[in-house]
Formats: sequence, C-alpha cells, structure tokens
Amino acid sequence: MNITKTLFYSIIASSAISLAGCSKDGGGINIFSIEDDKQLGLQTKSQIEADPGQFPILDPATHAAAYSYINALRDDILASGKVIHKDDFIWEVKIIKNDEVQNAFCTPGGYIYVYTGLIKYLDNKSALAGVMGHEMAHADRRHSTTQMTKTYGVQTLLDVVVGKNQGLLTQIGAELVNLKFSRSDESEADEYSVKYLCPTKYHADGAAYFFQKIIDMGSSNPPEFLSTHPNPDNRVSNIKQKATDGGCVSSIASNEEIDGYNTFKASL
Repeated sequence: MNITKTLFYSIIASSAISLAGCSKDGGGINIFSIEDDKQLGLQTKSQIEADPGQFPILDPATHAAAYSYINALRDDILASGKVIHKDDFIWEVKIIKNDEVQNAFCTPGGYIYVYTGLIKYLDNKSALAGVMGHEMAHADRRHSTTQMTKTYGVQTLLDVVVGKNQGLLTQIGAELVNLKFSRSDESEADEYSVKYLCPTKYHADGAAYFFQKIIDMGSSNPPEFLSTHPNPDNRVSNIKQKATDGGCVSSIASNEEIDGYNTFKASL
C-alpha cells in the first residue's frame, strides 16, 4: 500500500489528540483510533482513484454483474458474525483491471482492492473468498496502524508531530510506502480468514487453495501477491488444520463454486 508522506503526517497529527485512547490490536499497541483508520483508508482511496494509470479501476456501472458477484461474496463474509469492525469500516470493493498482477489488498478502514490478475489466477469461488477474508482481516485486526506504531514507536511519532526529529521524516516516508506485514500478522490474517468463512457456505480453508496452487506451479514465476506476503511454507497445512479444528463444513454447490466462478472470470 503506497501513501505519500504528506498523507502520513496528516494522519499522525490527527492521531496525536487520541493518544489517550491507545488500543491493542493485531497483537500490539496501536496509537491510532478507529476513526484514524477510517480517515487513512479514505485518503488512500482518494489517492488510488486519482491515479488510473497505476490503478485502472473497473467502473461499477459498466461492470455491474461483476461487482454484484464480488460484493455478494463480501457480504457473505461480513454476515458471518466474526468480523469485529463490520459496522465500523466501509468494506468497499473495487476491481483493478490488470491481468498481469496477481494481488489484492485492503487499506485501513476496509477499502478492498482486487486485481483481475488474481481473480483469473484462482480456480474457484472459495479461493477468492479465502483471499478476500485474509485481506479483510488485515484491516479488521488493524495490522497497518499497529505496525506503524510498533515500527516507529509512540514517542518517535509524537516527536515528529511536534517538530522534533525532523531528520526522520524522509526515512519514515520511505519505509511507509513499502510497508509489509510481519509473519505473525500474516498468520493471524490466515487464521481469521478461516474464522470468517467457517460459518458461511464457502470452504473455510479457501485461502489454502491459493497457496497450494503456488506450490504446485513451482517458484520460478511467483505471483505478485507474494511481494507483500511471505512464501507459502506450511501455511496450507496450518489453514487446513484450523478449518478442521473449527469443525467447518462447506455447503456451496459445485456449479456455484466452479461454473459460476468461471462465468465471473469471463466477464472481466
């Protein structure tokens, strides 16, 4: 997720007034409030949509069927009752038209972006649900803003706000635009993807399908997704085990799982 230094400073400044409300999310202290996450996501959305060259977003009006399909999938995940910030965040989905990029991401505040390259790389609906659940978990567990707090430190962030340690500005900005989640954050996102999907009709271990396909295809040309995610390693077995431990059972019909998904892919 790329955000400018100016955007970062504005969010940090707004966060300073809510420091007294520090929370613990994603396994760490977070100086940002829920409102800060929403504002950061909204401003990031504005930046993304102002750059159609890098982010060619499909128009929901002219691709109504595709958006109806992916929005219904999102709604199924939200209806699971497991998404903590279901009613706090916007959970808006946009499809980016780039068949060469196999990636997806979700900003703080719940703005979800899925590349057509990822959709076409996957083979069934549960796999897409698993990846979307994983990305939504990063926002729901507030991994981005928790990691900012952990990486830079509360005092350092506040010093920047009040004008101290100005030499850190360039460093912070450069690191922020290349922000990657920790392995523990990725593991937690995998876990919550299973939790979100378990009460739904989808295969709760849907995210494992994606990683298994990477393994099956070999590592000579790994998808873009892995530029911001650790290698599969034992994630497939971990995801499947969590689904088993949770007693998760899928009820999705095969024609919806595969045939319907192929129709969706063909529309993009």
